[in-house]
Amino acid sequence: MNGIEFIQDLRSRGRCTFTTDEVVQKLAKTRAAANALVRRLREKGRVATPVRGFHVVVPPEYRSLRCLPPREFVPFLMEYLQREFYVGLLSAAAYHGAAHQQPQTFQTMVDDIRREVECGRVRIEFHERSGLSEVPIQRVNTDYSQIPISTPEATACDLAGFEGQIGGLDRVATVLVELGDDIDAARLCEIGPQIAPDAWLQRLGYLLDTLGFEEKTGPLADFVAKHVSEVTPLRPERNGRTGKPRDRKWLVAINHRVDPDI
Repeated sequence: MNGIEFIQDLRSRGRCTFTTDEVVQKLAKTRAAANALVRRLREKGRVATPVRGFHVVVPPEYRSLRCLPPREFVPFLMEYLQREFYVGLLSAAAYHGAAHQQPQTFQTMVDDIRREVECGRVRIEFHERSGLSEVPIQRVNTDYSQIPISTPEATACDLAGFEGQIGGLDRVATVLVELGDDIDAARLCEIGPQIAPDAWLQRLGYLLDTLGFEEKTGPLADFVAKHVSEVTPLRPERNGRTGKPRDRKWLVAINHRVDPDI
């Protein structure tokens, strides 16, 4: 079996990824010979290598991308890396229909810091998230597997907490305009305090109210009224509370005028 036959066999069995170790075992090659075979396939555009030792089969319809779409291979990549993850932030919002601002990178949440991965024209970002396993997800079918995506409520919490990594509060607000209808008020109040610091919840509640989603924030506002006493700046920054007007409902110092792109 040569290299082309090897990847054709993989595809016939519904697989889109493989490892160098598999090439060694399946084709009875030395590691040096296996690396040379993969290199030739890569030069022909038949495979891509996101990380060392892990390879993606690139079918003809994705040759211009020089990789598979990330949703197809990221579950297998993270299994290879032995890392728990979920799709979050703007990428999760896009899955929930908030596609006004499509992310240029595929954004995943992980439990430790990892460098961005590039594979052809695909870029995958990794954002460190504490309490990763507690974040509620839903699994979405792909052509080859399933991929875990944060729920609308969890996505909204993450957007409020990671605003600096995704383009600022105005971009968060732009996404929330489209995501807001999918947020369940009771569910937001139930999971929010479990997965997000108070400051994230205060910021999110203020943004949702400002954007016209007051019907989504009632239970969360009750939680804040009962359990939160510290004022947080709307835009996280040093001395962000000093001399700024305050929203008494959410205990937010308004140090930024929200201007969604809609």
